[in-house]
Amino acid sequence: MRASSSLREAPPAGGLIASVRELARPLRSPRDLDPLVERIGDARYVLLGEASHGTSEYYTWRTLLSQRLIEEKQFSFLAVEGDWPDCYRVNRYVKGSADEGDSAREVLHGFQRWPTWMWANREVVALVDWLRGHNEALPQERKVGFYGLDMYSLWESLYAILTYLHRVDPSALPAAWKAFRCFEPYGEQAQEYARATRFVPNACEEEVVALLTKLRHKAAVYRQGDAEAYFHAEQNALVLKDAEAYYRAMVRGGPESWNIRDRHMTETVERLMKHHGAAAKVIVWEHNTHIGDARFTDMAEDGMVNIGQLLREQHAAQDVVLVGFGSYRGSVIAAKQWEDPMERMPVPAGRPGSWEEIMHRIDGADHLLLFAPEPRTQRGGVSHRSARNGPGTDLLLEARGQRAIGVVYHPDVEHYGNYVPTVLPRRYDAFLYIDETHALHPLHVPERQQAELPETFPSGV
Repeated sequence: MRASSSLREAPPAGGLIASVRELARPLRSPRDLDPLVERIGDARYVLLGEASHGTSEYYTWRTLLSQRLIEEKQFSFLAVEGDWPDCYRVNRYVKGSADEGDSAREVLHGFQRWPTWMWANREVVALVDWLRGHNEALPQERKVGFYGLDMYSLWESLYAILTYLHRVDPSALPAAWKAFRCFEPYGEQAQEYARATRFVPNACEEEVVALLTKLRHKAAVYRQGDAEAYFHAEQNALVLKDAEAYYRAMVRGGPESWNIRDRHMTETVERLMKHHGAAAKVIVWEHNTHIGDARFTDMAEDGMVNIGQLLREQHAAQDVVLVGFGSYRGSVIAAKQWEDPMERMPVPAGRPGSWEEIMHRIDGADHLLLFAPEPRTQRGGVSHRSARNGPGTDLLLEARGQRAIGVVYHPDVEHYGNYVPTVLPRRYDAFLYIDETHALHPLHVPERQQAELPETFPSGV
């Protein structure tokens, strides 16, 4: 998740509360999602956000909506903000594979990269159990998949390619070993590789591009043996190529590393759609900062794009639905620093003037908000002129802070950096507001924390 921006002074609330109240619908049970399911209609891309990576209700409501879209509208697969290799093991498990583990809990315990709690948690266990049960009676080609869109798994993806080529084509292994030897001096430490590229700007770029080219050169042969296995190997090669570029860009600063990552995730969604056929439909789970159209936040001013914006630009308006999430107060799983132990932290009341505070002032209850569709350009992008200056511009189209909590969080100073200036009805097509949320339930709890955790800590073990 992007580090969130400091908040500019929000305009006075005025009649905004009344305008939001007119849009708000009760959100108490799965049936209260009916208007949103109707709004989704025949859309093929439904993106579901979250305002943090550690909140139980976000996962639970996304699961409820995803189940309905799969059962009622035959969505083909879920694609999430997780690493491709880890999520592919989940994909094999939900499709009935007997060699990935005996239970959803066991498979999800395999997520070892920090922050483990994002996918190794009890809420995702429930989702994976449901997917496995849903798929049991379906033919293989109709089983609903589970895939990771992210690109942090540089070494895991490289090992997967080596394993694949060793099995199907040992003659192609030299290209993979050449890439491996290039990365080997950095001891599987991405940060070490990134720092080294300050002095060797192109580092391992040539090797990873050559490996992808080698795989694709023999794609027709590999597909004849096992098309699914080749797709998995090719995606790992793409992860390797883009991860290498990401880590090089990261040390230079600026928006390039963010854009490499979100473009990779967008391209992976499109590859998966093509892989699943002309009638494919996808549900994406990512943070609000990825799925909410970046053009209606301050990200645009910083030269940043995201998957919500890119898919809107590439497809017709009726094909893409973006759903944001948020809450006023509660608790969350996060860490104080990168790779620190997870903690259960308080989420303070929403900042005065923020979207969360405005929604709380309606009645302190949970709500679903549906926003009127915005006219789009022919290529599917939002028309900026009509969105910002056209008829009907009112208080709802003023930029206000929306909370964004990452895996690193400091609740005592969140008002300095955890609010993203947002034009809510343009950033999203719909918004689920939960007044008070609770920390999710991780599967991994470090041993050194066991004696320190309060009885209420959600161990989930």
